[in-house]
Amino acid sequence: MNTISQLNTSDTPPIISVSGLSKYFGDHQVLHDVSARFNRGEVVVVIGPSGSGKSTFLRCCNGLEIAEAGSINICGEWLLKDGAALAEEALNELRKHVGMVFQSFNLFPHLSVLGNVAIGPRKILGMPRDESEKLARELLAKVGLAHKAEAMPASLSGGQKQRVAIARALAMKPEVMLFDEPTSALDPELVGEVLQVMQQLAAEGMTMIVVTHEMSFAREVADVLVVMEDGRIVESGPARTIFEAPVHGRTRLLLQKVAAIAA
Repeated sequence: MNTISQLNTSDTPPIISVSGLSKYFGDHQVLHDVSARFNRGEVVVVIGPSGSGKSTFLRCCNGLEIAEAGSINICGEWLLKDGAALAEEALNELRKHVGMVFQSFNLFPHLSVLGNVAIGPRKILGMPRDESEKLARELLAKVGLAHKAEAMPASLSGGQKQRVAIARALAMKPEVMLFDEPTSALDPELVGEVLQVMQQLAAEGMTMIVVTHEMSFAREVADVLVVMEDGRIVESGPARTIFEAPVHGRTRLLLQKVAAIAA
């Protein structure tokens, strides 16, 4: 079984626990019996070559992909148990606790920046309009975009759109944030502004799982590094240890490959 080590050896239950996860697309198996335990407040960075299963693994943790086998417990609820998934209504309720930021920004083009951030709390959490807009303005200030509240998404740069997407996810007050290669669609000069926001969230103790090729971010921010290849975990554990002294030869090769992609 491919197991991600748990850094915290206390009795505190992990915020995410995955056991025996296997996922297929047709006849192709993209995840092979993967298990993981992530603790509250950890920043976990998942790396690996294209097609290694890292994004599929992340999407399974939010119920966007449903695995055929295994179990996932997140925020104390069973998203998947022995291959049986939550019903759609219960899954939507669980997703309130799990924010997700994608490669593409997925902003609503007909809503202002303020409207994009405020709509979730108002429509899903039942927050009054004035409260949701107050929260939205606070979060836009947090990501450095208070001055863009009335702008439309089409007028923003890619980095600004991604920061709005982060603010929108935070507006739901999640316990966990999942990032699926959040800078891969950005021009190189815009990557830093997004990573800076993510570093701020990490410093504030937000639990984060980040699929990325940004090795500098992984080195500076990650508590746990997970290296995947061919739907399996090659190596995992404290990020600093793996960067400085990876145990497996395959890990060394993968780190070199990912670093070359990021260069």
